[in-house]
Amino acid sequence: MSPKRPTLADVATAANVSTAAVSRVLNNSPGVAPQTREHVQRVIAQLGYRPDPVARALAFGHGSVVELVVVDDAAVFGDSPYYGRVTAGILQELAGGEAQLRVHVVDESGAAALLAKIADTVSVGVILINVAPELAATFHARCERVVSMGPSAPGVPFVDMENADGAYAAVVHLHETGRRRIAALHGQESNPCAEARREGFRRAVRDLGLADISAVGKFRREAGYELTLRLLAEEADVDAFFVGCDLMATGVMQALADTDRRVPEDVAVVGFDDSVIAVCTTPPLSSVRQPVETMAAAATRALVNRQLAPYWRRVFPAVLQVRRSSAEADRPGVVAAGRREGADRPTGAGVAISPGSRVGTAAADDPRRR
Repeated sequence: MSPKRPTLADVATAANVSTAAVSRVLNNSPGVAPQTREHVQRVIAQLGYRPDPVARALAFGHGSVVELVVVDDAAVFGDSPYYGRVTAGILQELAGGEAQLRVHVVDESGAAALLAKIADTVSVGVILINVAPELAATFHARCERVVSMGPSAPGVPFVDMENADGAYAAVVHLHETGRRRIAALHGQESNPCAEARREGFRRAVRDLGLADISAVGKFRREAGYELTLRLLAEEADVDAFFVGCDLMATGVMQALADTDRRVPEDVAVVGFDDSVIAVCTTPPLSSVRQPVETMAAAATRALVNRQLAPYWRRVFPAVLQVRRSSAEADRPGVVAAGRREGADRPTGAGVAISPGSRVGTAAADDPRRR
């Protein structure tokens, strides 16, 4: 049986002061003599007392709140379809309940201070995006009610998709349509999802005996445009691009148009995310679907229902949505497996790449149990 967690009353008794005095010390409020404050702080340390974050949140009027912490530029948060889809998934799951969503967008320099502040008042829990693994681990040590969108530090719960499998399938699809000089634009190396997609691409070109033609940049339209121009200057015979996200892919398609290359007749393009962008480009963009709303809802559900444990995870399958941008090189009207566009297949139909989603818990996923 685990030892009883010390309470505020236990601290008050051990320090021989009132619970109100202990509360004022914890909240750094006035009304306590300096020597008494130091004495209470020593007792708190000796007992290992940690305030109940739910009780503190309610006491401060925060109520039931899911905190979404995004480390990125505020302007990018507003422009990126990914963040909108995450927010939509969380709100869909919270609809009809009492919990509310609070969104924090912060740059890297302010992330540690923000998370330290949230750890003291968290109620329902926290969803992390782009938080550095070491920072996520520190936060998880203070607050177990946390889920990362994408893999993070060992033990930190997360939701994810089969990124590597999705990238692999995209390259195989391009190869099957006759492409042999397939280039890739990857996301930044600090992003675990981008790294997994890079691994899937490299595995595919290795298995297919193709050259590894690639570049790395941020998941931005501007990066896609600039990197494409650079690659085409070095590798003029590239006939396909696998791009780490749809937003970056729009920059690729713009660069191809500006260099008089037709999509898909001259160069095919496959993106990743299958966001609303994919059906708004000309031609419509083939893309590996990332079920962002479903993933965010699953993370929220796990917080609300208190289903989390160290090493908890949920991983969703990748689905390749084949559209006009990756039609076969010699027969542009054919989009996949010998089917002409619009024939026997509804718009946006995809091919499942991996089996159904998996739920993992500490017992199944703790590497120490393997």
